[in-house]
Amino acid sequence: MNSIKKWAICALVMATYTMYPLQPLAAEINNQQEINNLKQQLQQTETLLKKMQSRLDRLEQRQAQASEQTIPAASPVVSPSITSPQYSQSQPLASPVAMPQPATSSGSASANAFNPEISAVLNGGYYMFTQPTSGFAIPGFAVGDAAGLGKRGFSLNESELDLASNIDNMFYGSLTVSLAPEGGANVEEAFVQTLNAPLGMTVKAGRFFSGIGYLNQFHAHHDDFLDRPLPNRAFLNTQFGDDGVQLRWLAPTDTFLELGGELYSGNAFPGGGGAFRGQGTWDAFMNVGGDIGYSQSWKAGLSYLQTRAIARDAFDAAGNVAGRFSGNSRLLLANMVWKWAPNGNRLYQNFRFQSEFFYRYENGLFGVTTPLLAYQGRQFGWYGEGVYQFMRRWRVGVRHSELFANNSGAAVITGGLLDTGGHRPRRDSVVVGFSNSEFSRIRLQLSRDATQPKVDYQLGLQYIMLLGAHGAHQF
Repeated sequence: MNSIKKWAICALVMATYTMYPLQPLAAEINNQQEINNLKQQLQQTETLLKKMQSRLDRLEQRQAQASEQTIPAASPVVSPSITSPQYSQSQPLASPVAMPQPATSSGSASANAFNPEISAVLNGGYYMFTQPTSGFAIPGFAVGDAAGLGKRGFSLNESELDLASNIDNMFYGSLTVSLAPEGGANVEEAFVQTLNAPLGMTVKAGRFFSGIGYLNQFHAHHDDFLDRPLPNRAFLNTQFGDDGVQLRWLAPTDTFLELGGELYSGNAFPGGGGAFRGQGTWDAFMNVGGDIGYSQSWKAGLSYLQTRAIARDAFDAAGNVAGRFSGNSRLLLANMVWKWAPNGNRLYQNFRFQSEFFYRYENGLFGVTTPLLAYQGRQFGWYGEGVYQFMRRWRVGVRHSELFANNSGAAVITGGLLDTGGHRPRRDSVVVGFSNSEFSRIRLQLSRDATQPKVDYQLGLQYIMLLGAHGAHQF
């Protein structure tokens, strides 16, 4: 019996001894399996989160597009903005989203609920040119009075005062007054716009910049360059806006699709004098856009503008009226923009490329004294620019633009304003910009301007400072 007990005790000791060395190995195997399982679950969770974030972005985007609201600062005011794909706002927003206040039983907001978005834009700098800048002219093009580049030396450019607010739960209003450095004020924009209209419709009425093309609808302080591209200055007198009404429709689709049209008085370039009928200019436009993965967004559009000009002034290189045009003017625009930012985060690094193509056909009479002479103009223009933010606060950009005119008729006199002289205007610019925040920007630009046969080298240093609450811009 004692022998059996001894053998049992020995067997138990041996079994225990042999199990202990294997236990760490078994535990290690179990730990590795648990790590692999956790990694797999983590990957699945990350994939699910990306899908949920993508869906959330699309839903927020469609909501923003439907309401056309930007974000105010420190007040329950919402300024409208049609945003499309992803990180679409060109400037960071000043405050969290504030939804419109509900209407009272009488259909109007409380009398003391008026807390508008008020801001000012300060703009100035230093400019140097190697050629005279008394006026501005482009061979073969009858340009307007605002197509020039400014003056030499230190200068205060046009400043802006902006006032915007929800009027009630149905309407939004905005007023922008530009202050000329020489003195005086000019109403740049003053309009009322619907909020939350049914069927994806938006109506705007008053004075405002047109939605044709891409760059035209933005204020100048939004730009990454000191000046507008050559075609915008030649065809739109830098920027086209007038008194009228606009209608937009946003399609209820995942892909951004917008249709719009505008009816104007016809008193602004490329029209002129058409306001005697009260409706001298009309246009139509279409925009489509979307996202490519998490890091890319795009938008493309087509626009058509038609106007009737009556005695529209054209200026020569000395800044004097060198002729007047009366007749029909039709302009076709195509535009596209592509944006990239790693995973949609544009804070530290992003890139934007945009381009617009212009074609204008004019037919009518042109001259200085009567009788006016027959004139037909077929004119083309385009520009392309790329802007790269390579680190936080710093960005660099390159732009090329050019024009081509094929004019005919008795008004095209050799050496005259409408004669190209075989010259094809071109302009190239390089800009470096520093933005300490979304409210301040300093930029330095060097341009080679071959608008005239004699090349002009231009240097500009500009500051733009925003004071107060300023709504975000569109895509």
